[in-house]
Amino acid sequence: MTRPDAPAGAVRQGSLREWNLAVVLGRIAAADRPPSRAELATGTGLTRATVSAVVEDLRAGRLVAEAEPTPRSGAGRPSRGLVLAPDGPAGLGLEVNVDYLAACVVDLAGRVRHHRVHRADLRPVSPADALARLADLAARVRAEAAGEDLTLAGAVLAVPGLVDDAGLVRLAPNLGWRDVPVAALFAEGPPLTAHVDGVPPLVVDNEANLAALGELHAAPVGPRSFLHISGEIGIGAGIVLDGALFRGTRGWSGEIGHLPVHPDGPSCRCGARGCLETYAGQEAILAAAGLAGAQLPADTATTRLAELAAAGDPGTLRALAGAGSALGVAVAGVVNLLDLDTVVLGGGYAPLTPWLRPPVLAEISRRVLTAAWSPVTVRPAALGTAAAAVGGAGSVVRRILARPAGWLARPA
Repeated sequence: MTRPDAPAGAVRQGSLREWNLAVVLGRIAAADRPPSRAELATGTGLTRATVSAVVEDLRAGRLVAEAEPTPRSGAGRPSRGLVLAPDGPAGLGLEVNVDYLAACVVDLAGRVRHHRVHRADLRPVSPADALARLADLAARVRAEAAGEDLTLAGAVLAVPGLVDDAGLVRLAPNLGWRDVPVAALFAEGPPLTAHVDGVPPLVVDNEANLAALGELHAAPVGPRSFLHISGEIGIGAGIVLDGALFRGTRGWSGEIGHLPVHPDGPSCRCGARGCLETYAGQEAILAAAGLAGAQLPADTATTRLAELAAAGDPGTLRALAGAGSALGVAVAGVVNLLDLDTVVLGGGYAPLTPWLRPPVLAEISRRVLTAAWSPVTVRPAALGTAAAAVGGAGSVVRRILARPAGWLARPA
């Protein structure tokens, strides 16, 4: 997945304008109140003339706008601060999961402006049909965004499987997909986003990775290193180290759902035995709670489990305790290996955290070498099931914030 790096260090004269654009826009994005041009000049070390010229370029490109003037008690004109434009470029986040499709639009400030979900069991559906349905859902949120003068600057599609750099889904075991050219199939439809130089119209990535990115940027003052676990029918993990997503050599890290909890356990869809998913995946929890075959959608299933657990239902409590213990075994291995101090339970696990956390912590205490003097925090995710789509859309706007010159240079 293409990820821009923020400008840093010395620059050539030819890239000075790009640098200035990124520095000023970054200051505006990070400010806790709308900064004035004079404050930007002081904070960046640029001249007031340079800041004024850069701001005009950013305003012309609909990246920043003037805030309402701040009242002043003395004489003189009230100052007008600058904010990220509410009607500027936005990101489109898409997700294909086992039992739902999702599409959302996130604006420059990171606000979710539109979010739609279509519930359906996609396992019996062909990849082409599933992506056609997703394209229809995407077209609906695109029309809603256009109604607010938002221009979609890029799209990121989350898939629960192994994705290579060309957008080919090598394997998505819970969907039954193998070697599916997702990016190529999606490109057969009408374009959904504006063309931005050097940026592919659609980036395909693993849903757990995007969920972790969504969590990272949902709480700017949160931990910079953590393990984010997305618990749905499948289980995936995103590993964030020092504020950056760890992808591994081929971008396929985080397949925690296929860590063996018991090597001689039940068969998994991946072909192995005893994987974490067979003990702590959503269908495994429902079966253990006596709800197998209830045909509950993902969100309804989680809500039902939480209701039964809160009411003290013995079967549900046993099911969640067993799932939490299996999850704790896998998490303890990751913590021992990577020395992480925070575990975030996302997706369908988020509302079940009150019942999953105690057995997870018990296994961590039992199995992690440093647990006695270096405690591990286990908490629910901020974004829940929307994390992957929001994380994908957010990555589009962060790319623009890091390199606004690319957006300003786009074809009209």
